[in-house]
Amino acid sequence: MEKKAAARVYYLDWLRVLGTLAILVYHSSRFFNMGDWHVKNPIWYPWVEVWNRFATIWLMPLMFVISGASLFLALGKGGGAGKFIRDKVLRLLVPLVVGIFTHASLQVYLERISHGQFAGSYFQFLPHYFQGVYGITDGGNFAVHGMHLWYLLYLLVFSLLLYPLLRWLRGRGQGVLSRLGDGLRLPGAVFGLALPVVLVEAFVDPNSGVMFGDAGWPAIIYLWLVVAGFLVFSDERARASVQRVRWLSLALAVASTTTYLALSFQPAGLTFGTPQYAFALGLRGLAVWSWVLATLGFGRRYLNFGKPFLAYANEAVLPFYILHQTVLLGVGYFVVQWAIPDLLKWVIILVVSFAVIMVLYEFLVRRYNVLRFLFGMKLKSKPSAEQPGEA
Repeated sequence: MEKKAAARVYYLDWLRVLGTLAILVYHSSRFFNMGDWHVKNPIWYPWVEVWNRFATIWLMPLMFVISGASLFLALGKGGGAGKFIRDKVLRLLVPLVVGIFTHASLQVYLERISHGQFAGSYFQFLPHYFQGVYGITDGGNFAVHGMHLWYLLYLLVFSLLLYPLLRWLRGRGQGVLSRLGDGLRLPGAVFGLALPVVLVEAFVDPNSGVMFGDAGWPAIIYLWLVVAGFLVFSDERARASVQRVRWLSLALAVASTTTYLALSFQPAGLTFGTPQYAFALGLRGLAVWSWVLATLGFGRRYLNFGKPFLAYANEAVLPFYILHQTVLLGVGYFVVQWAIPDLLKWVIILVVSFAVIMVLYEFLVRRYNVLRFLFGMKLKSKPSAEQPGEA
């Protein structure tokens, strides 16, 4: 197993930043796709639905793989279970709880008034926010998962659940990781990590309890992707293998995604238990891992460098993610009602939302330790007092 795993892997930072921006673009298009959402434009577009299904295939899975890689790197820095749990509580649980009891309620309010399920001001709605559980009880409002902050909840649970295994692999189980690295460095072996995803997608009933999840994928697959990210980044030879097969990964990703989307848009649809369903959903499972491998491979080849901007952007990722959907819905609620072309609506929603998020981050969240704490950021250290005689 490699000895310098704790060194900064810059392309992971770049991919984390670019992935977060892609999530903003994805959610900005949800006003216009065919499926329902919290706030919708009066006119929906099939071609936006194609983009949404494509983005769903790879976007959040990529973020979980990056999280798995980050767990490997974090565990290499030392510290015991207490430090690990403390770090996860401060970085994930605190902003999740804050979001649940603050701006998540605004998202639910905007959904209720835009769907004709409530009439009145936000402050009139606020007492109703604590009635029932959103998405579980009929008409429930309390967003126990924080709306889009479900990602923080999943990552917190996965991190704590996997810690004993991952800690062992990083310590006494290093021999196991080394043997896994021996296997993953073989030509094409990294594609084998797609097998659990393919099998679950193809042969597990999507309506069964084990398939609960968010953003188009069940939690059990997100859990595996965290493990897969940990395994790939546990050995430099495996990372090099991912880079070598990047073009093959891209070709497989394009082919499997195109075929899956063509089958999924058929008027008859796909029925679980049929060969067509198993084939199409198996392709979807292959597509997600192929896109992940292609992204990691090209990232390692072209993005493995540091810049001052990257340090700033990487620190902003978590607050940006926490704020983005609430700001998008707040801006979009008004813009979709304007009598202007829909393409212009989307541009305004995206640009204005990005600007608002960055202003909130730069002039509020980033500068004050209280808000840094509430948004899961490290606190700024106080400048040391000048010693006598210093200039």
